[in-house]
Parts: sequence; C-alpha cells; structure tokens
Amino acid sequence: MDFDFSDDQEQLRDAVRKWVDKGYDFERRRANVKAGGFSPAAYAELADLGLPGLYIPDDQGGLGMGPIEGMVVMEELGRGLVLEPFTQTLIAGGVLNAWAPEALKTSWLPKIAAGQALVVLAHQERKGRYRLDQCEAQATESAQGWTVSAQKSVVPAGDQADAFLLPAMARGQQALFLVERAAPGVSTRGYLTQDGSRAAEVHLSAARASLITLDGLAALEHAVDIGLAAACAEAVGAMDKTLAITVDYMKQRKQFGVVISSFQALQHRVADMKMQLELARSMSYYAALKLNAPAAERRVAMARAKYQLGQSMRFVGQQAVQLHGGIGVTDEYIVSHYFKKLTQLEMTFGDSLHQLGEVSARMQDTAGVFA
Repeated sequence: MDFDFSDDQEQLRDAVRKWVDKGYDFERRRANVKAGGFSPAAYAELADLGLPGLYIPDDQGGLGMGPIEGMVVMEELGRGLVLEPFTQTLIAGGVLNAWAPEALKTSWLPKIAAGQALVVLAHQERKGRYRLDQCEAQATESAQGWTVSAQKSVVPAGDQADAFLLPAMARGQQALFLVERAAPGVSTRGYLTQDGSRAAEVHLSAARASLITLDGLAALEHAVDIGLAAACAEAVGAMDKTLAITVDYMKQRKQFGVVISSFQALQHRVADMKMQLELARSMSYYAALKLNAPAAERRVAMARAKYQLGQSMRFVGQQAVQLHGGIGVTDEYIVSHYFKKLTQLEMTFGDSLHQLGEVSARMQDTAGVFA
C-alpha cells in the first residue's frame, strides 16, 4: 500500500503548518485562552485558507476533499495546539453533506465552507457515558414543524456556534436535527475546558428545529467517527511536537556536568516515546483510510484506532513531563499545555476503556483465530 502523500496534500500541509508557525504561536494561544478559549479572528484565518470547506462539495462552495486531507490538516492544527474547534467543522460538513435534505444543504453548506457559520455537534448528555444510543432529548412534531427540548453538555464552543447538530427522540426513534443558537428557547452557558478551549452547556425548551434525518443514530455514529478520525490525527500532531520539544530540552539541560540526552536510560525512554508515536501515526492513517468504509467496518476501525491513540497519548504525555522534571507541569512552559491537550483528547468521543469495550463488542466468534 502506498502511504506517500500527493503533491496537493503536501502543499496543503505546508500551508497549514506555515499559518500555525507564523500566525498561532504560544503567546497568541495564551491570549486566546484568556479571552475565553475561542477566537473568531483565528477561525476567520482558517476560513481564509479554505479549510472549513474540506468535506463540502465544490458545488456548495467547498474544496471537495476527503479524509486524508482532513488528517493532514488536523495533524498540523494539533502541532500548534489550535483551540478553535475545527474538528466540529469537519463533522458538520461531512454529516450535512451525507444526510441532510437538499434545502438544508443549500442553506448551510456554503456558509460553513466560507467560514461564515460555525455548526457544532451537541450530542453529549449527562447520563450518556459515551453511549450514542442513549438519548433523553425529545422532539415534537406539529403543523408548524419540529421543536426540540433537551439538555446537552460539553458542547464545543457551544455559546459561540451559529447552530447545533443535535440528536433527539422523534416518532419512536433517534433522529438528528439542526437547531440555530439564536432560536427562541435556546440558552447556553459557556466555560473553559481543561486544555483552554471553550465549551458550553446547551439548554433547549421547545426550540424550533430542522430535521436532518430520522435515521439519527446512524448519522450520529457517522458524525462521531469523523470526530474520532480527526481527534486521532490531532493527537499525532500534538505528540510529534511534544516529542520534538522534549528532545530539544534534553540536548540543553545539563546534569552532573553533561547534557541529559547522553544518559542511556533517558535515551531508551525517548525511543519508547518515538515507538508509541509511530504506532499512533499508523493507526491514525488506518482511521482515515476507513472513514468512508461501510458503517460496521468503519465503527470498529475507529474504536481500534482511538484505543491505540489513547494508550500512546497517555505514555507520550507522561514521559514528556517526567523527562522535563518540575518545569514540565508549569503553566508558563508549553509542554504542560500539550500534556493537558493529550489528556483531554484521550477522553474525547470515548476514552480508552470505552473504546476497548467497543472493540470487544464487535469481535466475531473467530476474531484472532486463523484457520
């Protein structure tokens, strides 16, 4: 199998990396955290690069690209610890394009592609425990259309978004709706998350909603799988940069009169970090390649990938802190922020224990047995 990237994909990577290096340094990130964890200006700069249109067709104003390009972009955003919820933009573009009726596509996809609208997934409920089939939100149908009543938690940039993709029970099954944040009956409470990004609690009381599809569980699984593949790629970028920072520090830090990079025991630990990074990278590739596979195959692939990424993120983050010593946990030093990002990513869209359960539940009777 050829894992080389095309010239267009390399150019895309180069463009995003240049923006991260020149336009989103550590000081700007710290300023964005202090300003609330979301910067409309930074998101507009991503839009100027055309990135919100990655998963949106050309005829809707997008770039018409696919999962490999999404992976390339998310790796670079992960390297820069970009706070703005670009994963949510990929989810919105992919899900609306695949599941929404034509009128909704025409209304929302061009605005998303142009960066004029931020649409985020609001699916988590307090009793959900990562279970996508657990949904207490209720939708009511009338002659005037649909309304939804719900309480959704930890919605990325929920008090800044223009609309939500939101599952709710309708006609005895789980459906997926689009709800505008400005609709009557919608209220939000925003806050900072552990890594400095922004999230919100979203409360809906008979809020007007547009039906995306009545096959809501399948659409939600698709949305989360897009998010899982993006989270895997983002984690690879964050781990890659974490390892590079750690190696540079070891080449400068002296103990007993010599740089600590000369200590064989520490060299072995760095080698183990590199091994975990490459394991994670290979599984991120696997996730991206399986993102357009049939649903059953795609679901198990995402669970496998996220489980390995969870193990790698924990190892790389912890070893980076240990190799830095006390400075590795200070807020003024960037490694602590990479560690917090990796910790949060490990729990995003299902932590390692949940993903292990997903893999186990989808094993066939002959799994692991070669006749």
